[in-house]
Amino acid sequence: MGKTAFMFPGQGAQYVGMGKEFYDNNEKSRAVFETASKAVGLDIESICFEENTDINITEYTQIAMLTAEVAMMQSVLDLGITPDVTGGLSLGEYSALVASKVMDFEECAKVVRKRGLYMQDEVPAGEGGMAAIIALDADQIENVCSKVEGIVGIANYNCPGQIAISGEKAAVEKACELLKEAGAKRCIPLNVSGPFHSPMLAGAGEKLARELENVTIHDIQIPYVTNVTGDFVKDQNEVKNLLAAQVSSSVKWIQCVEAMLRYGVDTFIEIGPGKTLSSFVKKINKKVTIVNVDKYADLDKVKEVFDL
Repeated sequence: MGKTAFMFPGQGAQYVGMGKEFYDNNEKSRAVFETASKAVGLDIESICFEENTDINITEYTQIAMLTAEVAMMQSVLDLGITPDVTGGLSLGEYSALVASKVMDFEECAKVVRKRGLYMQDEVPAGEGGMAAIIALDADQIENVCSKVEGIVGIANYNCPGQIAISGEKAAVEKACELLKEAGAKRCIPLNVSGPFHSPMLAGAGEKLARELENVTIHDIQIPYVTNVTGDFVKDQNEVKNLLAAQVSSSVKWIQCVEAMLRYGVDTFIEIGPGKTLSSFVKKINKKVTIVNVDKYADLDKVKEVFDL
């Protein structure tokens, strides 16, 4: 068997009830929720488990997702499975850092709570937007975006045939018109509260950099890939700068997956709500084994793959 990667989804996959079965069935998973609530002074259990509108508001979504993902991971680790490499999409990179033991969960929770606030407050509601572009290659998208007046550019390299753009609302709308003319099958406006991973978020990255000054970064015990470069982080001293930059730079997820494949990964375990990353990986490489852990019963699939 080759190497195993743990991968963690980003904002947008959240839903009410995420992590509840793990909370109910595993003491260590429950402790993750309790630690997070205490660390950030919010009732994370009620945000994740009870009907509410907060779960889709960035300042709450990010801390809720981090908590649910790390709680789910505890149940996977309890099976005796450890990752050889970790990665996450945007916010998911923080769960990857916890998995790689680069950051303690409690400190990570405090940073992610602030990250959500900074990202939400950076651009007034309605001024920015994002859209997913279907079936057009990156070069064509870059070319079109460069001709549009205003701020718009590639935010996410998700998988072949799906790239997200981000920027000023009017510029994103204009880019969508031109991209359809250039042959894009569809341009789907994304239901997000801001122009994430665009230069419009640079200020949030600066505030985050100041927040990260007080965080302890440990040796990288388990290799992890970063969205900013789409490659492994070689030096722990780069971690803080990369996290600050990540807020306003493109998410190179395709490149992250390719780096993991070159490293010898043949089994990907997506830990967290939804199956978004699993579907992206399938489009990048059809031969690898992919398991997603979102419900407690999904642990049976993991046991099957690892003959446990």
